[in-house]
Amino acid sequence: MTYHILSYMEEAVRKYPDRIALSDAHFRMTYREMWNYVTSFGGFLCSKLKQTRCAVAVCLRHDVYDVLSFFSIAYSGNFYVPVDLSLPGERVKQMLAAACPLAVLVRDGDDIPRGAAEVIPVPAEIPSSAVSDDTSPWKGGKDTDPLYLIFTSGSTGVPKGVLVSHRSVVDMVEAFHTVFSFRENAVFGNQAPFDFDVSVKDIYLSLKVGGRLEILEKKLFSFPKLLIERLNEREVDTVIWAVPALKIMAELDAFSTDHPRHLRDIMFSGEVMPPKALAYWREKLPHARYVNLYGPTEITCNCTYYVVSGETPDSLPIGTAFPNCSVFLLCGDSPAQDGETGEICVTGSCLALGYYREPQLTDAAFVRNPLVRGYTELMYRTGDMGRMQDGLIYYMGRADTQIKHMGHRIELAEIELCANSIEGVDVSACVYDSEERRICLFYKGEADRGSVLRYLRGRLPKYMIPGAVERCAAFPVTRTGKIDRKALLAAFLAKARGKN
Repeated sequence: MTYHILSYMEEAVRKYPDRIALSDAHFRMTYREMWNYVTSFGGFLCSKLKQTRCAVAVCLRHDVYDVLSFFSIAYSGNFYVPVDLSLPGERVKQMLAAACPLAVLVRDGDDIPRGAAEVIPVPAEIPSSAVSDDTSPWKGGKDTDPLYLIFTSGSTGVPKGVLVSHRSVVDMVEAFHTVFSFRENAVFGNQAPFDFDVSVKDIYLSLKVGGRLEILEKKLFSFPKLLIERLNEREVDTVIWAVPALKIMAELDAFSTDHPRHLRDIMFSGEVMPPKALAYWREKLPHARYVNLYGPTEITCNCTYYVVSGETPDSLPIGTAFPNCSVFLLCGDSPAQDGETGEICVTGSCLALGYYREPQLTDAAFVRNPLVRGYTELMYRTGDMGRMQDGLIYYMGRADTQIKHMGHRIELAEIELCANSIEGVDVSACVYDSEERRICLFYKGEADRGSVLRYLRGRLPKYMIPGAVERCAAFPVTRTGKIDRKALLAAFLAKARGKN
């Protein structure tokens, strides 16, 4: 029985010790070398930390050492917290304060908030310290032990951390492999940052099949020609990318002179895939398998899938549930009927352990399944709306103010809270313009647009920065006195069309 993700690595080392396991622009490492590094650095962490099932943060560079750090932390019996230091400093402070890590793993030049935790350098070479693998903490762990903590946007203005167990990741890996039968030695081209759960599939599916994780640096996606050259040079055959990465390739007509010659599986998630972009990929690479994936961080990456076949549909379904997972629609506490829109709810081993150190938030989202009477079954309410048609689920948008933008889930309320703290802003309202795929911020007050944008850029990630900022003399309101966000957006769009 597989109860820990390192079991996959242990098996791969036994079968393929000299096969390349990890690769980026500068480094390559075999399974044997990776195992030696992880057991040595993991052993050092065991002796240094002297605790298990605790958070250990990793300052990211998006390279092989990030992944080695994740595995080493898991070896020590603890769970990793990926932290992107390019985020605004205030957000990094909030994440570290929420995680309370025992230690932070850093590289030369990393600048972390003072007093955050003990700082431990990530070794460039295999450390000499080690513990006996037979007595290492991971051998005595449980599948319900946490593996990682990833932060998502929080409606309270503070990022919330989703804690995921080994069992949930093993469940995801086995479900994906059962459905898609990835070939042995597959090469996964990693696009997603390691603090984004799309990357979890790349990391652990490559271990499962004894394949290679090829880490693609961010700058390649600004130069499609170089990206295609890298994909061909490294013989990447499987990509599980966020929709914006595929969309930009189509918009730039990236395959006009060359194309990826080895791609067999092209999977995408994070937001709705535009039919035009999908049609472009399918025309240029007609022999690849295309899969639409759906699922929030709280259910360990994905809970539904749809393999595209035939003509590219105008409306792409999110499909059907993965094995060992139940996905259904509720209207209140009752099942939605065919053709009726309901909230997408999920049960199964895929459910996360909850929000770290946030019991109230956890209890509000991870609730008892009202359709099961005789015993308690936990269910996650996604807040996404869906409609069942011909046995397939279609995504119908958010039930609240949470959106999916640039592959990230964003609470618009968090942007409003940040804007409301600006001197000269009396009140703000955030609305998503789905046609132009941009976040629009409206505010009342004396602050000028430039100062509002500068403030937001200093405190929010780039993907949360509004694409349009508009000062208003007054806000329209509904009959109950609430801000009428639909009317705000409609007036703004009408004004914009009038200028054009």
